[in-house]
Amino acid sequence: MNIKIGTRGSKLALWQANHVREMIEALSPGLQVELVVIKTKGDKILDAPLAKIGGKGLFVKEIEEALLEERVDMAVHSMKDVPTELPPGLVIGAIPPREEPWDLLVAKEEASLDSLPRGAKVGTSSLRRQAQLLARRPDLNIKPLRGNLDTRFRKLRETDLDAIVVALAGVKRLGINSLPMKVLSPQECLPAIGQGALALEVRQGEMMDILKTLHHPETEASIKAERAFLAHIGGSCQIPVAALGGVEGEELTLRGLIASPDGKKVYRGEQKGPLSQAHIIGSELAQTLLDQGGRGIIEAILGG
Repeated sequence: MNIKIGTRGSKLALWQANHVREMIEALSPGLQVELVVIKTKGDKILDAPLAKIGGKGLFVKEIEEALLEERVDMAVHSMKDVPTELPPGLVIGAIPPREEPWDLLVAKEEASLDSLPRGAKVGTSSLRRQAQLLARRPDLNIKPLRGNLDTRFRKLRETDLDAIVVALAGVKRLGINSLPMKVLSPQECLPAIGQGALALEVRQGEMMDILKTLHHPETEASIKAERAFLAHIGGSCQIPVAALGGVEGEELTLRGLIASPDGKKVYRGEQKGPLSQAHIIGSELAQTLLDQGGRGIIEAILGG
């Protein structure tokens, strides 16, 4: 049997797809797995912030089309790129164990939010990161930064940026360690929904035997709560939101955040409950933060 995995062509996306390929081949030695590289809209437009060009789905739509047209059998996505609503006929068939979800501050000099010079130029195109950095350090000068990890590190080295913020998971997966780095605590920068996790998307009802061997239920519970949180808020890339689930035994803890892009208003909360209630925990925490003041932020941003 031959399985075709659809993936983006970036170094990190290929690492992730090969990681899944190796897991499948190790667990099912008779299978032949081949990667099919597909260019997405997000890969083609590199000179504009994601929030300005459509946000969610930019890195998955073309791969989902290949799935629906049966040109590939499985898609490997970064979970944080996957919209909360999937096209009819497609499902997230498995979520493997999650890599560390944290954000990482990378600097030319000392990598610490407190030690960056006043007015330091920090590169990120994420409104979520921008809002939390400015909440902590209103003096920072946030500069737009797109591109793959190699490009972002190169821009830090070659331009007047003082620091950049990227996902720790990608840096670990690619083994990059060329500059001073520090993991940001959840109090400094709560991660994006799904950060560090992979989504294996397939056509409904297909490949179930393979998928169940790759699936990690604890990661699924965290992701389910985070995505329910995002879905309840409305999930626009224009709104700075963050959430992170954690599992201990049979209990799930979800931390969430809604912030204004300038970091002047930040609403945080936490909710706990049994793993089986992951979806409810996410929705209820979102509602709590909307009631606290998050709805006002969203209305101001979207003009609603």
